[in-house]
Amino acid sequence: MGKKVTKDIGIDVQNPPKEVCNDEKCPYHGYLKVRGIILEGKVVKAKMNKTVVVERRYPFFLKKYERYEIRRSKIFAHNPPCINAKEGDYVRIAECRPLSKGKSFVVIEVIKRGER
Repeated sequence: MGKKVTKDIGIDVQNPPKEVCNDEKCPYHGYLKVRGIILEGKVVKAKMNKTVVVERRYPFFLKKYERYEIRRSKIFAHNPPCINAKEGDYVRIAECRPLSKGKSFVVIEVIKRGER
């Protein structure tokens, strides 16, 4: 068998993975295509198998009070073995086809490694 190469996923990524994995749901080494929304957030849970929970904070304008409030949402994302994001890391996630009932995003890079 030939050596797998890291393919271009069509998104400008600063830190592509250095390792090679054999995960079919990896955008770099598998068959998964990314499209649509690209978000950033902090990994708050990484206890599931190949899945992380990413918390995203964003400002929301309240018309009545003419002020902003910080809202947050938690998103389940696939975590390929070549990227291997841990709790506390800041990651960039991209939308993909539905991988399971609640998982439609995949981690494409780790922006900053967190303190563990």
